Amino acid sequence: MEVGRVSGIYRYPVKSMAGQALEAAALGWHGVEGDRRFAFRRLADESGFPWLTASKVPELLIYKPVSFDTNVDSTPTHVRTPEGNDYELRSDELRKEISRRHGSEVELMNLKHGIFDEGHISIINLGTVQGIERESGRDIDLRRFRPNIVIESESAEPFAEDRWVGHTLIFGEGNSAAAVRVTMRDERCVMVNFDPDTVERDSEVMKTVVRLNENMAGVYCTVVQAGELRVGQVVTLVD
Repeated sequence: MEVGRVSGIYRYPVKSMAGQALEAAALGWHGVEGDRRFAFRRLADESGFPWLTASKVPELLIYKPVSFDTNVDSTPTHVRTPEGNDYELRSDELRKEISRRHGSEVELMNLKHGIFDEGHISIINLGTVQGIERESGRDIDLRRFRPNIVIESESAEPFAEDRWVGHTLIFGEGNSAAAVRVTMRDERCVMVNFDPDTVERDSEVMKTVVRLNENMAGVYCTVVQAGELRVGQVVTLVD
């Protein structure tokens, strides 16, 4: 059953920093190529989740990974700070900058397969974002939800993706088409309250998600067939 088309593809090279909008991307067995490959680890944290995230330092959301390589799909070479300074990704200058923001020492980690809170792929239906926007009375930028894939569904029904859990989504056509298994709904955290451009906080966003759909917006997926993602692809739901 056709459920819509891909209207957006995003990757987040550095965990909790700004994402990159892509027209096309390779989908590997561990998610979108280059997604969340880097993260800053809190040196004083001995928990099982030592990664520095925007829930602790919201300003991370407006640090922008950039590349000065001519290949637009290349790994970022620098990070642009909110003040407009460009630091090399692996530089001591950037490490000191992030440590200062956090108030404690951090170090950059490079993990080949990415660093994820839950599933390797997050998907949201554009109708879900529009429904939250209507109910909250706010202008909602879908980047608040930090999806990898945005699907514009035929019905534009909010939270239609909840019914995809337990099924497979196929992107495009042919035997080599990329495919993911939808494993669970995406329970939201306070990060949806932060404007992705200004970090201004608006708690009404998360309150609306709680009110409308038990604090669930979007779904997590695992990859069952590697392939290419492209904006405009038809998305098909199968058992």
